[in-house]
Parts: sequence; structure tokens; C-alpha cells
Amino acid sequence: MADFNPISWWRKILARPNDTLSKTLFVAFSVAFVSAVIVSVTAVTLRPLQEANLLRQRQAQMDAMISRLPGMADLLREVDGDALDVRVVDLNAGTFVFDVDPATYDQRVAANDPEQSIALSAEKDAAGIGRRANYAPVYMLRKGDGLSLLVLPVHGIGYQSTMYGYLALEGNLNTIAGLTFFEQGETPGLGAKIVEPSWEALWPGTQLAGPDGKIWVEVVRGEAREPYQVDGISGATRTGNGVTNLLRFWLGEDGFGPFLGLLRSGEV
Repeated sequence: MADFNPISWWRKILARPNDTLSKTLFVAFSVAFVSAVIVSVTAVTLRPLQEANLLRQRQAQMDAMISRLPGMADLLREVDGDALDVRVVDLNAGTFVFDVDPATYDQRVAANDPEQSIALSAEKDAAGIGRRANYAPVYMLRKGDGLSLLVLPVHGIGYQSTMYGYLALEGNLNTIAGLTFFEQGETPGLGAKIVEPSWEALWPGTQLAGPDGKIWVEVVRGEAREPYQVDGISGATRTGNGVTNLLRFWLGEDGFGPFLGLLRSGEV
């Protein structure tokens, strides 16, 4: 009668000579299986902590950017905490969405869900993101009845990575108050300089539109000569082009353009 006792079976395997093929394969398989289980359990266990840490990092990056803006620290002290309003925007309609909780909405997850996003054609996909979520969060700092600051999440393809950041606009919605990237994988010492304070400091005061009213903001090779230009990073032209492309996309009609248009006209 066959013995199906796993302990007896295990003992028989261990009792075999170490140089037998069956024991060698069994040990190798066992080690691989146990290692895979440990890695999988560790990944699943740590994922919530990793996501929480990433969320805190994003918030810290945005808070740091806002705190560096001229006069913003004084403004934040003058207004109560509820004045920083977080809303979800329908990017197609340009209007607020009231049945989606901004605290739990994840734009990145939505962008990978065909039911919550749209595929972008090549001619429309200047940022190189492939798909765009239907909704996006916006952060508005108000003082009285006026808008003091609008912060928009932006992302797009650089030279070696997808760059994720926040674009802050002054209340006139045509002047950049700040730009910061909280996640990127560009070349260290070159494109990765987009996260250095010295380069971030070039953005405040930059204009979005050119003389014709169209979005002209760009990172140029060499020194900026126009109010809508920012100095490029030497040796990182493709990263600079990526920043230009993602800004023009998110400020355009397939990004926050409809929302910004309604906001300027006072319709939202």
C-alpha cells in the first residue's frame, strides 16, 4: 500500500545520497519555491507601506514647493486650513466632479483602466503617456473670494522615465508660481537636475502663453530670452523637451485646458 504521509515521503528524499539527480532537483525546486513564497508575501505585505510612503513623499514635495513661493508662507498663515480646496475635475468637460472622493481617487490607477480613461492618438499624445484618466485632482488655495494658487498634477515621458510633478499657477492662471517633480528616473547629473532647487527656482514668474495667447511655455537650449521660456539643462535636451511637451499637453485641450478656460471665465 502506497505511503502518502508527507513526513515519511520527506524522510525518504532526505535519506537518499546527496549526489542523486532526484534529490538535487528536489532541493533546488524546494529552495526556489520557498524563496518565491517569501518574496511574494514580502511584496504583498510591504505594498501598503510603500504606497503610504509615496503618498507622503508627494504631499511633502507639493508642500515644499508651495512654501517656497514668494509670500505664500504669509498667505498660508493668514487663511484657515480649509482654504486649500482639493477637487476632482472632469478633464473632458472642464467641470468639477462631486461624486468622486478626492481623498481616495488615484489618477494613475484610473489611467490604466479603460473604463476610467481614454487612449490618446499619436498626434494628441505630446506627453507620451498613452492613456489619460478621465478625471484629475486639482488643488486650489483661496483668499477671500479670489483664487491665489492653483496646483495641477502633471506627468509625461522624459529621456529615460515618466516624470511626475506638480505645476503651480498664480491666481491669474497665466503665471507659473512653481514646478516640482516628485518622481523621475532621468540620467543622474544631467536630466535628474530637474529636481534640484536651482532649476526649480527658474520657474516662478514664467508665463504660459505667448503674444498670440497660445501656450508657448518651453524649456529651451541655452538661456531663456522670452518670458515664457526657461533655461535648459546642459546635456539633457531630451529631458527638457519632455518637460516642455508634458506642460503643453496638460495645459492644452486634452489636459486641463477646458477646466482652465471655464475657471478664467468664472463658470466653475
